[in-house]
Amino acid sequence: MQVAFVFAFHLGAEVHSNEPLQVAVFDVDATPPIGSAMAYDPVKRLDDLTLRARGVVLIGSGQPIVLCAVDWIGIANEGHDAFRVALANAAGTVPSRVAVHTLHQHDAPGCDFTAERIIREMGLQGYNRFDGDFHRIVIKRAADALRDSIPGAQTVTHAAYSQAVVKEVASQRRIKGPEGKIVATRTSSTKSAVVRAEPEGIIDPVVSILAFWNKEKPVVILSAYACHPQSYYRLGIPSPDFPGIARFIRGQDVNMAMHVHFNGAGGNVTAGKYNDGSQTNRMILANRLADGMREAFDMAKPVPVSASDIGWKTLPVSLPTAPHLTEEFLVEKLKSTDPKGYVSFADQLAWLERVKTGHQVELACLTLGNTRMLFMPGELFVEYQIAAKAMRPDLHVMMAAYGDYGPAYIGTSVAYTEGGYETGPTASNVAPTVEPLLMESMKQLLSD
Repeated sequence: MQVAFVFAFHLGAEVHSNEPLQVAVFDVDATPPIGSAMAYDPVKRLDDLTLRARGVVLIGSGQPIVLCAVDWIGIANEGHDAFRVALANAAGTVPSRVAVHTLHQHDAPGCDFTAERIIREMGLQGYNRFDGDFHRIVIKRAADALRDSIPGAQTVTHAAYSQAVVKEVASQRRIKGPEGKIVATRTSSTKSAVVRAEPEGIIDPVVSILAFWNKEKPVVILSAYACHPQSYYRLGIPSPDFPGIARFIRGQDVNMAMHVHFNGAGGNVTAGKYNDGSQTNRMILANRLADGMREAFDMAKPVPVSASDIGWKTLPVSLPTAPHLTEEFLVEKLKSTDPKGYVSFADQLAWLERVKTGHQVELACLTLGNTRMLFMPGELFVEYQIAAKAMRPDLHVMMAAYGDYGPAYIGTSVAYTEGGYETGPTASNVAPTVEPLLMESMKQLLSD
């Protein structure tokens, strides 16, 4: 199935001049050097494809808007703040108009300056993955590249939203038994043929694109698809995995445009039905995703746009903390437990500290005509993305999740009663009451 849409523009209550829309692009290497820590393993060797931190700056509608996607597993808490502040300063805007998201590749770094500070204050050893020296280099590298890109900003004359179905990539991660409880987890690479044979389950099968042209020339293509990005990992080789390879393929197909890919609400979605971990599957999955991206782009019908068609709305929210997280418990565990795992006690203590200081996570929505792109935190379950689209069937809604990674997995309320790793005490840092809060927040962001 292929679907393409044209915009139906309308003026809101605020009237803008008909100024041209401009876009600047930036792209830097975000690959850690040999010997440095990634989320799970140190870097043993570097491969052909690098990790990227790339993005776009939309100029002309109020203060600039920055959208950035990074090939890392997660950027959390004060690390997320630092990225947004640096990019905002470079673009001449404010952090609330900057969205920073990761694609969640596992052979990649994770960034959390709050956890880094806590570990140093406690004098703990062995938590090398929180060392932020390389992260700060990449932040400066991205900010410098953004700043240098502004003078070369291109005029955007046309834009289009489109989407296409991606075949045989995504599948539901959480397999339920007859009583509605989770009986199996279909991980990114699932060895069990029985588990792989389960139906695809609840997914959003489409890849969405939002593309910008300067007359006949495509200059930026934003894409979003909801799925964990792993084919195989834990080899000590930084990799953008199959979404990054799909992005690379499309960059070779349409080389004049900057391709910026975001991971949608893929917290409970993996490629496990179609991937047994064989290394040949990486390219198979990448080509399937690239095929969907290509179909969507080929179906796009660009129409004229100006800066007045761009809008940006933010909504700060206080996410409820998981009831099992207490400072005393986490401090004791940090002192007595070997440092391992990605969502560790240090990650959880960092998130708890942030919540206790009154920190709010900022949700955002980009408007372009009758298209909306939501920017959401954490490993959001796909049900949120499906619900957002259902809230406004009159609009074309796409989503980027994996913003501030502090909350980790964000399930639906019922998911916390079903069992399974994703909503368990080692994976999710929020309470089940998170669902009604986020659903109402999305409604507000999608309202006219």
